[in-house]
Amino acid sequence: MKRAVLGSAIALAVSAAPAASQVIVNIKYRPPETVQRVGIPVDPAEKRLKVLIISGQNSYEHDWTGVNNMLRTMMHDTGRFDVRVTEDFDNGDLATLKNYDVVLLNYSSRWNYADPQEHRWSKSAEQALFDYVKQGGGLVAYHSSFTFGANWPEYRRLVGAVMEPGSSRRSPPGAFPVHIVDREHPITAGMREYVWTYNDDMYTNMKMDPDAKIHVLATARDASASYDPKIAGHKYPAAAYTPEKLKAMKGMDADHPQVWTADYGKGRVFSMTLGHDEVSLHFAGLQSLILRGTEWAATGQVTLPVPEEAKDYPTQ
Repeated sequence: MKRAVLGSAIALAVSAAPAASQVIVNIKYRPPETVQRVGIPVDPAEKRLKVLIISGQNSYEHDWTGVNNMLRTMMHDTGRFDVRVTEDFDNGDLATLKNYDVVLLNYSSRWNYADPQEHRWSKSAEQALFDYVKQGGGLVAYHSSFTFGANWPEYRRLVGAVMEPGSSRRSPPGAFPVHIVDREHPITAGMREYVWTYNDDMYTNMKMDPDAKIHVLATARDASASYDPKIAGHKYPAAAYTPEKLKAMKGMDADHPQVWTADYGKGRVFSMTLGHDEVSLHFAGLQSLILRGTEWAATGQVTLPVPEEAKDYPTQ
């Protein structure tokens, strides 16, 4: 009913507006908060889904502490989640993980993507994470968590794909449309076909694990035109991206998975390469994906609504 009323209102506005003018559609909106709140305890009687964010190490361009705080705030505000953050999982164990319905990885093992040395967890902690998911625990792999693991086959199998130095790349655009290619999955049901992200990374040519049963929910297009030095900027030197070299690059002018689900033992895995920082997380499309994806990883079902700005809408 609401959609029909909205559609009628828009139709009237279109018919009444001069042909050359932009139609102004007033929607309910308030600016996002810019001050991040400190997490406070949740009443145990609310029986929320318990989320553990594993963090504490990341590459220098990622404000992982700010992102962790914003993720926690977003999740708490839904009334569905109770969130804890650990920045020291080096000696984590299975008993600890089993206190949670879902684990979210916001972690990368290198300060710089090109560093040869990485900081990984202890062998026992790594095995605890694998066992937790295999035995039915939910997992969310988030953004920079795909920038390590190229030399770690079991981790790649866990999250479905990783960035591989020398063949994977970050496409130049910092703002780009994300194509929701499956809008019938519980996570994406009711979402519009395209949502935007900003100040973000488009991971392309990722090394997909051949044994992971990946189901792609969203993609983004790596366009050769984006590598034009006038557009791409100083991080993409013109000599390295000539038209001839671009033609030879694998996956150019193609769509690349950005969001997917996978299985690992009895566990559900939700992988989302998007969400570089707090700025990108202000966009409703990414909010819908991370919140609903986390709920799905924890329970296999989704009850959280799609944010208004990410909802599907009539186009005719």
